[in-house]
Amino acid sequence: MILNASELGWDESSGMDPVFPLEQLESSSSPKVPPLTVWGVALCVSGTVITAENTIVITTILATPSLRAPVFLLLASLGLADLLAGVALILHFLFQFCVEPRDWSQLLTSGLLVTSLTASLCSLMGVALDRYLSLSHALTYGSGQSRRRAATLLLLVWLGACAIGAGPAMGWHCLEDLDSCSVAPPLTRTYLSLLCGGFLVVVAVTLQLYAGICRVARRHAHAIATQRHFLPTNQPYANRHSTGRGFSRLILVLSVFVGCWMPFSLWGLLGDASSPPLYTYATLVPAAGSSLLNPILYSLRNKDIRKVLLGTCLGCPLPLPTSGRDRLQQPRDPERDKTGLEDV
Repeated sequence: MILNASELGWDESSGMDPVFPLEQLESSSSPKVPPLTVWGVALCVSGTVITAENTIVITTILATPSLRAPVFLLLASLGLADLLAGVALILHFLFQFCVEPRDWSQLLTSGLLVTSLTASLCSLMGVALDRYLSLSHALTYGSGQSRRRAATLLLLVWLGACAIGAGPAMGWHCLEDLDSCSVAPPLTRTYLSLLCGGFLVVVAVTLQLYAGICRVARRHAHAIATQRHFLPTNQPYANRHSTGRGFSRLILVLSVFVGCWMPFSLWGLLGDASSPPLYTYATLVPAAGSSLLNPILYSLRNKDIRKVLLGTCLGCPLPLPTSGRDRLQQPRDPERDKTGLEDV
């Protein structure tokens, strides 16, 4: 801090203007902003697209009173988590490449990104749990008790995500001890290892839930075929095609889910501060891609949400069931009953 004029090399009696060294002028006028990188631009563009499409999903669900079943609460939570992930990526780009990086900006973006990714992954697990319960407890699915359970689950998910995301701001960072940094500064290696280990546990539980969905769907298909005195080998082509299409969609969802989350989770456990930053960006981009693909794979594939969006675009809202009970009273598609995987 400059306290007097003599430190500036300025003689008051000379009547001359203050003279600053050229190096001091350059250092004081230009912030130390790192050069722009391709990975930084990719994350910023991804964050913008993620924010836009998840805003559409959340607005559609919240503005439609008939979309209050447990699955829509979970999809709204997933959309909110992915929306925050998009905002975090945009802030990361602005703080990293547009202004001089500060400690508080690093803690803010890292905490917001950890919160959003944790909530997104746990919401995906909640969606899998909801689909499993909707198949195994079809008669009670959509009731008020199911909605309360979904709301309680989401409350716990977001409280846990916020508590985990507050870790860097509460002092669990490596800004004062660079040797303890992980592959994603300012997160410490211990913090990121626990985080990625938790991600792998959630991934494993989600895969188990989808395996249970497959078992229940096959039981339903076999029971319906037996009641109608159809043998599996004598099923019409349309039925076999519907079943294969349902499992193909399930394989697609699981492939995207595992492909997006496994690279960063494993890299967070295996890498350290001396690892090339390029590998961190290369594994973080697929994790961000999960937030980019989730609205397409989960929300926009839902028939009711598509009806609302189509009605909004055409200017004439299409009729929807007003509650979960009305949904259960509607005649069901026999092809869907055979597979149980139409909305997976």
